[in-house]
Amino acid sequence: MLWLHLHFPQLLLDHIRRSRKQDAALVIVDASGQKVLQACTQASSQGVQPGMRLKTALSLVAGLTMVRTDPQQEARVLQDQARWLYRCAAHVTLVPPDGLLAEIGSLQKLYGGLPAVWETVEQGLNERHLTAWLGIGLTPLAARLIARTGKGECSADRGHMLRLLEQLPLAEAEFDTQACSRLQRLGLNTLGNLFALPAAELARRLGPKILAHSQKIQGTRPDPQMPWQPPHRFRQQADFVEDIEHSQGLLFPLQRILSELEEDLCWRQQETDSLNVLLCYRYTEPTHLHIRTSSPEHRAEAFLDLIRLRFEQQPLQAPVVSLVLLVKRFIGREAASGQDLLGETQDMNEAWHTLISRLQARLGDGALQQLAPHADHRPEQAWASADVQRKQRKASTAENPLPCRPLWLMHKPQPLHTKPQAWFSGPERISGGWWDGQRIQRDYYIAQLPSGQLAWVFRDASQAWHIHGWFG
Repeated sequence: MLWLHLHFPQLLLDHIRRSRKQDAALVIVDASGQKVLQACTQASSQGVQPGMRLKTALSLVAGLTMVRTDPQQEARVLQDQARWLYRCAAHVTLVPPDGLLAEIGSLQKLYGGLPAVWETVEQGLNERHLTAWLGIGLTPLAARLIARTGKGECSADRGHMLRLLEQLPLAEAEFDTQACSRLQRLGLNTLGNLFALPAAELARRLGPKILAHSQKIQGTRPDPQMPWQPPHRFRQQADFVEDIEHSQGLLFPLQRILSELEEDLCWRQQETDSLNVLLCYRYTEPTHLHIRTSSPEHRAEAFLDLIRLRFEQQPLQAPVVSLVLLVKRFIGREAASGQDLLGETQDMNEAWHTLISRLQARLGDGALQQLAPHADHRPEQAWASADVQRKQRKASTAENPLPCRPLWLMHKPQPLHTKPQAWFSGPERISGGWWDGQRIQRDYYIAQLPSGQLAWVFRDASQAWHIHGWFG
């Protein structure tokens, strides 16, 4: 098997910088706030290096911005990167706190060779503005060690990979400090020195733990990897160094998150009609925004327009420290209908649903009403106003057509004083309403009056004639 390891030396730093427009100097410090763990390019160019004390870094860079490390935040960001890598490889494993592992030996035939797999992963990293060191190895642990050196190459040559491992100092081979000291007292400084020892002698002198670690690197001991499965939801979070005081400042990170949502939906071949936006504040309860569309949608531009309209109607309660976009509802994408010979869609419903979605975002879900059928045979009770419903899949219709109804139904039937000139259909008997005390029994006809108008008339149980509607 062949494994690819992605090592992210500044994962949290890249995550925060993706949500910022400005390119100011930024560093990640430890939980105590004493030591620099990650430094951006601007800070590094002015002398700031990982491991440096924060006081020294502040003296080198005026206006340096710092963010404390957060293990939970790093774990969440690592899962975000695993989601897009899962689109390229089926077997993905999380290697906390800063690594991802993917089995790529089985992908070479699919992609057309190892260079194509390497290029696909690098393209994904560039699109997401992520810094990662790649390493290929015959075992998961070997790929990880090669990646962490920053010298990984797109090569499956066993000899080349073995030479990289043999040159690796023991301190960089993930042995603990005590094990490194014992190995160095024996004159062992590199993995090549360690590999040259017989397994039995290594176990007798140094113990089974060091032997097991060495054998996992070489592949002589099993090292099973638990594959990671993405959750059936989409969740992305943007964390801000400076609090966002105006909703306009949230559109930049939202545009990036919605673009990733569009990619995720296209990969799933699904759409959604429901977005949940969570605005987190420093001292008050967060704000929950539920964005709904009138039909399933996948375009980032359409989602951004609706969120922008909602922000215009609902100002921020306080400065925002982080923003979360959550999607739990997914709908299978339907094939576009009404395409011409060039594949262009002529579906006019898209403009209609876009208009409805924008009106709901601006006015509120309950501000728009539509006519909806009601389960009642009485014409005046068969329709009612209701909230605008989301687009449903077309159900199979029966062969029997629905009866003809007028475009203009009168609020109350009016007496008919003139005899119709011509009869076109009828009688259609409608009887009901006994359950609520408003019983009717009518025989309906479509008739033409002497004035030329086409009317919907009926005769009731008392043999009286009435007009109930007009046809256009």
